[in-house]
Amino acid sequence: MKHHLKLLLVGDVMLGRLVNERLRNNPPEHPWGDTLPLFHGADWRACNLECVISDHGMPWARSPKAFHFQSDARHLGALTAAQMDVVSLANNHSLDFNHRGMVEMVKLLDAAGIQHSGVGLNRAEASRPAISVVQGVRVGFLAFTDNEPAWEADRDHPGIFFVPVETPDERTAWLLDLVRLARAEVDLLVVSAHWGGNWDCHPPPSHIRLAHELIRAGADVIFGHSPHVCRGVEVFEGGVILYSTGDFVDDYAVDPLERNDRSWVFEVHVHNWQVSHLHLYPTVIHDCQARLAGPDVATGMIDAMQELCAQLGTITSECLGPHRLAVEVREQPGLHLNVQEIVKWTEPSACLL
Repeated sequence: MKHHLKLLLVGDVMLGRLVNERLRNNPPEHPWGDTLPLFHGADWRACNLECVISDHGMPWARSPKAFHFQSDARHLGALTAAQMDVVSLANNHSLDFNHRGMVEMVKLLDAAGIQHSGVGLNRAEASRPAISVVQGVRVGFLAFTDNEPAWEADRDHPGIFFVPVETPDERTAWLLDLVRLARAEVDLLVVSAHWGGNWDCHPPPSHIRLAHELIRAGADVIFGHSPHVCRGVEVFEGGVILYSTGDFVDDYAVDPLERNDRSWVFEVHVHNWQVSHLHLYPTVIHDCQARLAGPDVATGMIDAMQELCAQLGTITSECLGPHRLAVEVREQPGLHLNVQEIVKWTEPSACLL
């Protein structure tokens, strides 16, 4: 059995619209650009799939919806090109083409051997964790979202695993119970949270509270996404909280202050069944493709991320060689801020990640 694993996480991957057009004229490896070797060098990989991969279904129209993202069924090959092991489907785009599109996407993922969590034909399926065996280590992946309540899966109705975050209720308690149950079945547990609104590089207090509860319930890594920007990393009671991992591949317009075109590859290192450290590689989106950030851009991104991490009590260090950050989980002194004590930094530079 391998005692050291590299788990790779990237945020929102949107393969629709212009990215879909690029894929029609380029090989399936195209969206990943020069980040692809990082995927191939990992032992396990996951992302939030921010679109429907399907050739069927009509755009959702039962409740207001501004954007509908769909990628051709054959473009599932982009995920296999990156050797993706699991995807989160608990988000605000998995039902963009109604239940028919969602069901076809799940069948395509199953046929390709790509695991998923966050949607299902009923609540039990939607809240079921995906479990991978990686070099003898059982890695669990459980995905939920607080977006699109109209899509919530019920006892006998398909949809997403919806859990309120701002106003917790019995569904929030149920999520924590599911984490405790999953913890008993796996060696390492990743909880994927597609939460909150867009923008702001600081996590809201409700996210901090729930993330801490999830770690205490048994999660090893909180894998957050949805705000379109990256937030700081917190080390909490031996677990790692990625409050937002940003946009990794898309065709979105770029906000000049929030810089939603800048993200990171989050490489989680596991030693003897425990998270030991992280490596963060800065990336940028250019022409519908993820690319490693050049030295000039990477330097500013690293400075800003170190500042955001420090606000969460996390010590980081810049690695020699390729531009990247390191977080030593086992050596963190446990300087955790109380939610009420967190001061929001408002300088625009703090968000230029």
